[in-house]
Amino acid sequence: MKRLSLGELLGAADQVAREVVAPEASRVDGEGRWPETGLRALQAAGLGGLVVPSAFGGQGQGLVALARTCEVLGRVCASTAICFGMHCVGSAVIAAKATPLQQRTFLEPIAEGEHLTTLALSESGTGAHFYLPQTRLTAVPGGYRLEGAKSFVTNGGHADSYVVSTLASAARPGDFSCVILPAQAGNLAWEGSWEGIGMRGNSARTLRLQDVFVPATHLLGQEGDEIWYVFNVVAPYFLIAMAGTYLGIASSALEEATAHLKRRHYGHGGAPPSSQAVLQHRLGTLWAVVERTRLLIHSAAARGDQGEATALAALCSAKAEVADCAVHVVNEAMTLVGGRGYSESGSPLFRHLRDARAAHVMSPTTDILRTWVGRALLDLPLLGE
Repeated sequence: MKRLSLGELLGAADQVAREVVAPEASRVDGEGRWPETGLRALQAAGLGGLVVPSAFGGQGQGLVALARTCEVLGRVCASTAICFGMHCVGSAVIAAKATPLQQRTFLEPIAEGEHLTTLALSESGTGAHFYLPQTRLTAVPGGYRLEGAKSFVTNGGHADSYVVSTLASAARPGDFSCVILPAQAGNLAWEGSWEGIGMRGNSARTLRLQDVFVPATHLLGQEGDEIWYVFNVVAPYFLIAMAGTYLGIASSALEEATAHLKRRHYGHGGAPPSSQAVLQHRLGTLWAVVERTRLLIHSAAARGDQGEATALAALCSAKAEVADCAVHVVNEAMTLVGGRGYSESGSPLFRHLRDARAAHVMSPTTDILRTWVGRALLDLPLLGE
């Protein structure tokens, strides 16, 4: 796959978003359809290997590129953005300590646009504490046996591989591991379908793992590396993928409100809404909310790419702030647009309102993130009591 500059990658993402993703967005949402057409178009455009290192054939980009790409996609379809984002997070986790075999088996096909991966971290028994898996590895000849269940697996049942967090085979408190499971591995059982009020295309399903054999070659890093993965790879990429997606929702809502006020004229004559100072003021306030959130997200992403010590606190704040931003801006935009925004068929705001609300719910939740930032500022361990 040809290596592209960041500008070329964003241009390709924008073209796919306009020509492929946007026309499908209403059907993806209305039918709860996994956005395969858009995801395949992104892969074909060279974006499948966005965060895969260039040494492995990928585009070699990092958090800044992921944030901006997910924003481009989130403007037109949040489900597509989050599905693509979780593929990138999984790609980054695989690449972090990839063996030559893992490079050939997973990363090179990902870079060529032939393989889609994703995360399987959440569990119903641990709630928002995705970093405390109960799924367990047991050492067996040639590898491990994996038992447990994962919930809310984005791209569930559609990805070619799944990055799974699990207790290590000789687990002590805080001793976890990550493994990668090909979709064709035996004894993977998918349950139910995703029926959320928003993000309806992300296929966030439950995966039950029943006596699943994991070859030793599919262990990522070393046993007990999972906490390293969580805070050095999973959290930065996961937080930025979500932040970019929800920033896209907020940006689209602001654009919708602006366009409505520009074109709206009353049938009975009189001054148009755009001439009213109170509406001008409210629109200007929303612009500032979106722009300052964008600057925080881009700054946090740049800090993460540069490996700064303050990066994790900034990344946590970025996801927390964009959750507030997206919910607030969509609500305010709907008020400015009026009844048309409240109509299911009249405006994308109806979809944005439901999609945006997931920002506070998707782990790490806003409360957890703000607590982590506070603990970091106080020089306390993030996962302490």
